[in-house]
Amino acid sequence: MFRSAALWSGVRTPAKAGVHLQSWRLDEMAGDGLLPPQEHIRMTKTIELIFDFVSPNAYLIWSPLRALAEKHGATIEVTPAFLGGMHKLTGNAPPFVRDADVKGKNDYAMLEINRFIAKHGLTKFKMNPKFPFNTITLLRMLVALEPNERAGFVEALLPAIWEQGLDVTDSGALGRILDDGGFDAEALFEKTQDPAIKQALIDNTEQAVARGAFGIPTMFVDGEIYFGKERLGQIDEQLSAA
Repeated sequence: MFRSAALWSGVRTPAKAGVHLQSWRLDEMAGDGLLPPQEHIRMTKTIELIFDFVSPNAYLIWSPLRALAEKHGATIEVTPAFLGGMHKLTGNAPPFVRDADVKGKNDYAMLEINRFIAKHGLTKFKMNPKFPFNTITLLRMLVALEPNERAGFVEALLPAIWEQGLDVTDSGALGRILDDGGFDAEALFEKTQDPAIKQALIDNTEQAVARGAFGIPTMFVDGEIYFGKERLGQIDEQLSAA
């Protein structure tokens, strides 16, 4: 087992919902004779997902995006960002509010959602009765976790929220789901009050907007931005060409 810190630029361990591979400093490894020439090495592809639990589309894209990542041997990196803050910074608004006065538009949006659900077999989805709900606590928990733990956290909570109707403001119910998912709920609740964690979520949100994000889900692949669950085909094409 290699222990020299110089050999690593970072370590990612396997998670439930993505393929996470170790990231090596290829120049030093090759120089030590530990790796074959660089032209024979393929680096892990990465899909960065700007994420907030409050968006139904965050639930809807998760499983198809995970399948797409697995198809290409890619890593999904979850970046928590507060959708309400993104809306405030960009002047955006939830579609059902923004388009309420446009005749037929929200009805058509629901048609497309139902088509997407049918195409990807997401028949367990149902609108959360508490929607829209406050996700600040959940997002701070995500920030507090190591990056390679975040996909598992998302996996534990998305079905509870968007299939079982979890009230995310019920700390007891939330804590039980987290404990059952292998997380230390008490420790995570405590970390949500850490000023550094609070600031990190603010920073994530502002940085996402600065990079061009205005809603959830937003994905970045090799610096290219994609918005919305309807962009899976475009992401597939980019990953295929890489």
